[in-house]
Amino acid sequence: MANFNKVILIGRLTRDPECRTFANGGKVAKFGFATSSNRKKNAQTGQWEDEPMFIDCEAFNRGENGTLANIIEQYCRKGNQICIEGRLKLEQWDDKTTGAKRSKHLIVVDTMQLLEPKQDGQANGPRQQSSTPSTQMSHSASEPNESYDDQHQEKSGGEIPF
Repeated sequence: MANFNKVILIGRLTRDPECRTFANGGKVAKFGFATSSNRKKNAQTGQWEDEPMFIDCEAFNRGENGTLANIIEQYCRKGNQICIEGRLKLEQWDDKTTGAKRSKHLIVVDTMQLLEPKQDGQANGPRQQSSTPSTQMSHSASEPNESYDDQHQEKSGGEIPF
């Protein structure tokens, strides 16, 4: 039987990333993530509401050219909307106070995409000093420019060619 463990989610960071560097030079960024899991009807108002799901995530600098943890540390802040792709991992431990077995699922992030463009003149902290290709791409995609339809309408006299 084949196994497949892949998760793709869009949501927001619930806290700033916390980074730790290892003795071998590796790095991990840990952060909280929230996404809506399902909708439920509010008994008092009768309105449908999204129910949030809170997930712990960790991202590593992998290999010689791995920079994922560095990018998350530099560009991600609480409240930022991102898309993460990764795999589920089960952590298990014994509670120090009660001795009970505890466990939680978390996501080990393989790739991440920033979904909000950086606003001009707005800095989210001292770590955000330059743009990465992903933020430049998001920023340029949100800037108004002359679209193909505008150019084509000028040449065709405003008529749709089909």
